[in-house]
Amino acid sequence: MKKLLALSVTALLALALQAGESSDISIQDLKTAMQSKKVVLLDANGSESWQKARIPGAIDFQKHEKKLSKVLPEDKDTLIVAYCGGPQCKAYQSATKAAEKLGYKNVRHLSAGIAGWKQAGEKTEAGNPG
Repeated sequence: MKKLLALSVTALLALALQAGESSDISIQDLKTAMQSKKVVLLDANGSESWQKARIPGAIDFQKHEKKLSKVLPEDKDTLIVAYCGGPQCKAYQSATKAAEKLGYKNVRHLSAGIAGWKQAGEKTEAGNPG
């Protein structure tokens, strides 16, 4: 009985820790969502980095953090994907938490980040489009 209780507690703790984490999305799945225009990207690398290179169409999270509700769609089921520098970067967490706090239910994380996107040979855009 003690072993069963210990296993149950361990499982519940693992679930609680995972609950705060957004699930990952692959580069290929992101590309598919982008082609169907069913995704909003949040670049959490900072405004300076966003201006140098970002995934096409990505929103500068640092610039819009305080007014995120004004740049995200009304549909709370919209796929929101946040990313930062790469697998070791944790800056994306601020963006995913902000979107979830606003009630978005389909929030994901591109763990490959901008580095993985570039390494996969995918296009980026630069400059400030007005």
